[in-house]
Amino acid sequence: MTILEKALEARSKKVNKVETTKALKIPMDVYAKLEEIAAGGYENLAPEDSGYFLKCFGLFDKGEDFMLRVRVPAGQLTYEQAKRIGEVAKEYGNDYIDITTRMQVELRYLQIADIAKVLASLKEVDLTTFQTGVDNLRNIVTDPLDGIAYDNIIETMPIIEKLQDVFLENPEWISVLPRKFNTGIIGSLSNSCNIFGHDCNFVLAQKEGIFGFNIYLGARVGMQAKDANLFVTVEEAPRFYKALLELFKTYGYRDNRNKNRLIFLINDIGMDPLIDAIKKESGLTFATAGTTMVQSQNIALGSNKVLGRNGKMNYKIIIPSGIFTGSDMMAAAQSANTYGDGNIRLTYDQNLYIVNVPTENLSALEASDVVSNYAKFNNLYFADMIACAGTATCSFGVIPNKPDAIEMAHFLNSEVAIENANVRMNWSACPKGCGVHGIADIGFEGCKAKLSDGTRVDGVHIYLGGKITREAKEAHTLHKALPITEAKHHVKYLLKTYAAYKQRGETYEAFDDRFLSRNYSFQALAFFTKINYIINDKLGLDVMFELEKEPKSSKREEYELFTFGLQLFKLLTGEKRFESVVGLEASKVRPRKIKRDEVTKLNPKVPAKLSEVIYNMTHEKKSERASVFSELLVALKEV
Repeated sequence: MTILEKALEARSKKVNKVETTKALKIPMDVYAKLEEIAAGGYENLAPEDSGYFLKCFGLFDKGEDFMLRVRVPAGQLTYEQAKRIGEVAKEYGNDYIDITTRMQVELRYLQIADIAKVLASLKEVDLTTFQTGVDNLRNIVTDPLDGIAYDNIIETMPIIEKLQDVFLENPEWISVLPRKFNTGIIGSLSNSCNIFGHDCNFVLAQKEGIFGFNIYLGARVGMQAKDANLFVTVEEAPRFYKALLELFKTYGYRDNRNKNRLIFLINDIGMDPLIDAIKKESGLTFATAGTTMVQSQNIALGSNKVLGRNGKMNYKIIIPSGIFTGSDMMAAAQSANTYGDGNIRLTYDQNLYIVNVPTENLSALEASDVVSNYAKFNNLYFADMIACAGTATCSFGVIPNKPDAIEMAHFLNSEVAIENANVRMNWSACPKGCGVHGIADIGFEGCKAKLSDGTRVDGVHIYLGGKITREAKEAHTLHKALPITEAKHHVKYLLKTYAAYKQRGETYEAFDDRFLSRNYSFQALAFFTKINYIINDKLGLDVMFELEKEPKSSKREEYELFTFGLQLFKLLTGEKRFESVVGLEASKVRPRKIKRDEVTKLNPKVPAKLSEVIYNMTHEKKSERASVFSELLVALKEV
């Protein structure tokens, strides 16, 4: 433990303001006074209560009303629980529900006078809101079809219940951690809950014929977890978990709030010393890592009907951006009870399953009002979309976000309808990254952008190429600060390329690996979407510039730039820029001279600035050519 003690001592010169606030009260004392607070209204609400302590129980003061997080372990709801959530939302919360990426729900617009009644109503059906905010252990996520899907090897719900026994509703564990702590556990081959994206990750593995879990630790926004080189069995998992939590509680940092997650402790002391300490704390030795069995993608991605191993169907209702209603939750619960076994499973991608539907009931389920009303969202742009709360309900939001995600999905579905495809598009309303945009195929981070006249509008940074694999590839920035009205066109051209070149059943992630990222630099791809936006959407030329199926530039930017210039010249003029390209650099061929405005003369719709850009890409003298795409992207802003 010496290394842990030294690391803590080095970071213990002072504590942050939140730690000072936490020392003021015992959280359960505040919870015990909820009825009194509700009766007295906001005047009875101390600043530290609304600012911190009530958040331990899922209550977030939004000024005029409250948001409430309801804990749904593994995303699993009984008929009675789903029905009650819907009733509470309809009666007390403007009939509004958010389904979140932690497979739980948020109720909004609750009045302070109703808080105690809402909590009591939820408790009647064994629903809790404990430890869903601030420095607590958050909802544990898993495969939404845990125990049902064909690819499920270990049913994790019984394990989750044992993990929760460590902390859930235990006063000794409320608000004792230095920072929030997210946990994921998956016993399936499918990665259906971003299993490498939590502080602690139990990932399906096998070692010497035994199924168990490899451990990955230390994820946070913008970073996937690190391999701990540790294998734990089903029986060992609770003791491992409790030991890890005890160590984080004792040695986790309490100074800089931005550097207090588990990963910062790991970065300082190293993974091996932490594992040694866990072994000592738990009294177990543990084996080294086995073979991780989880796939990159969810095997059921792109399908809203999944056959379970019991021969029954599981129907996924696609809920755009997770925006649901209490009325529809009650209707979904009723449909689940009528046509299935009454249970509902919430998903990491903000949708829900009605599970265990006998095949003879499937047609009737699909004809039910709640299912048929959402059937129009059964396409790739909605099915794998995630969007966190935006400006309407989050003080950190920079853009509305959820409406933006929905509008873009509608636009893309009308412009580029693709069958048998998967594209994960994630939206975060601000840099905090609650929409996990960094691991998406195409990610969006809210920002402010400028129009050509200087007007500030809602915009996004676009990210490309994120992965949810254990290799933990984060997305690369493709474009910065694009107006959302423009951004949708850039995405359109990436998806047109996917539609043109994808192989049978190929996901966008696999396509990116095989074609985009392998063949082209991110600078080239940024130019590709920008030039298409200009020549098609701004100039209306209707002549898409396409990426070559077998490019010869080998991701070397100067050659990509020159090749693109040649292609653009021919596309816009119908002529070759040079009589021959072979041997040009060695001056073996005398190129046909070209004036800067020749492109414009041959095609009057091409502005002079665009003509100049293409000329600079293909100048007769190599030394005079533009050498990087970034300078061209700046020049194109004037077109």
